[in-house]
Amino acid sequence: MPHRADPRAGPGSDPAPGNGAAWRPALTRQKGKTKHAALTEWIIADIDAGRLKPMDRMPPHRDLARDLGISVQTVSLGYQEAERLGYLSGEVGRGTFVRARVTERVGQMMLDRSLDEVIDLSIVRGVYLPEHEEASRAVLAALAAGENAAFMQPCRPIAGLDRHREVATSWLAALGVDAPPERILITNGAAHALFLALACIIRAGDVVLTENLTDHGIIGLANILGFALKGLPTDEQGIRPDAFEAACAAGDVRALVLIPTLNNPTGHVATPERRHAIAETAQRHGVFVVEDEVCKPLIDAPLPAITQWLPDLGFFATSFTKVVLTGLRVGYLVVPPRYCIRAESILRVTSWSATCLPAEIATRWVEDGTARRLLAVQREEVRARQQLVADALGPHIASHHPLSLCAWLKVPAHWTEDGLVRALAERRVALTPSDPFVAGSGHGGGVRICIGGKMGHATLALALDTVRQTFEQFPPVFGVGAIG
Repeated sequence: MPHRADPRAGPGSDPAPGNGAAWRPALTRQKGKTKHAALTEWIIADIDAGRLKPMDRMPPHRDLARDLGISVQTVSLGYQEAERLGYLSGEVGRGTFVRARVTERVGQMMLDRSLDEVIDLSIVRGVYLPEHEEASRAVLAALAAGENAAFMQPCRPIAGLDRHREVATSWLAALGVDAPPERILITNGAAHALFLALACIIRAGDVVLTENLTDHGIIGLANILGFALKGLPTDEQGIRPDAFEAACAAGDVRALVLIPTLNNPTGHVATPERRHAIAETAQRHGVFVVEDEVCKPLIDAPLPAITQWLPDLGFFATSFTKVVLTGLRVGYLVVPPRYCIRAESILRVTSWSATCLPAEIATRWVEDGTARRLLAVQREEVRARQQLVADALGPHIASHHPLSLCAWLKVPAHWTEDGLVRALAERRVALTPSDPFVAGSGHGGGVRICIGGKMGHATLALALDTVRQTFEQFPPVFGVGAIG
């Protein structure tokens, strides 16, 4: 959407922040623009300007229509377009709310930074140790010394080179997925795989379910593809089966997207029994399941794939990015047989095919055991770093897992999320508030810290101690010694 200058000039158009129900735009007739389009622009402008806050309840359709002298249908169309663009979220029986969005401020906080500038605990990434550097140098040297035409010259097949797909079957088998090469697409990481899966089955306006706290990439896909994302209640194993059953029974659910293993940001892991219950409900209601298992290789205990019980409804996505090497942006997407052609066609129009060079590195590492070796290194180091988290922040941990690359922390009652994040930023520690992870209305009520990257134990311990000390202090009084 192009940038719009703020059009308001009249009185009464700038209500107190957080007062969404009292919000009233000063609509004026504009040549060549429908009233509902003008209403949508005002909604977006006021959200961008902070006049409407995340989780504000919007005025009921009839009340706003009466006060503005327009039809209820006009209000409905304006709200629907703002919802399609990711600015609002409508909930049956509850109303329409301003959606929590991945804002520019949050995006800036999640960028890689030099440790000289800030200790960045804001982004999930694999650990990086000397073993990773050595493996990278070795494979690049081998590539430089060999004949590379087999993977550098082809521009077909779109779904991936035959050898790459064949080797993928062995990696997937260890994750509980038994799929022939023709059902596997090589992708540019798991985010690419999730987009392809959802683009195969979702149309604008469809209802897609997920965890109430989920990876911000899924929320971003809702904004891009225009589906209505609904968060479900969770427990220590992720999505509750009773909540999933109730949502499906209510009707109009097209798909479930979930992270059963080491969820981002909470770190929960679903047991085999929980996975089977989710699959059984999906099968009974004909709901597609997109299983995001980017961190599943870190778990060294057997866990079944939900999609193995859903041969016609299940998509399985994984990658090497979080578990082997952050820069190895190679993913595998397993699709139901009837969707192979469609998925390949979407892959072709979005990126033609995955990049063959990283896929060749991943393939060689699976074949020669390097991937498994680096995975073992990852497990050992993550366990050590999570122990540091437990030692420093134990009382403040809401949820985490010994093999998770992140931890979810409770915000003390005397702090707000934003105030806590700002205070830590002043102390050169970056972490992430709940906004990017909240699916639907409500509030996350926590902050996420991440423990991956090229960071020694002493540096991590220093950052965690800074977090602990800040949590235990009281925030500044506004205007008296305020930070910044």
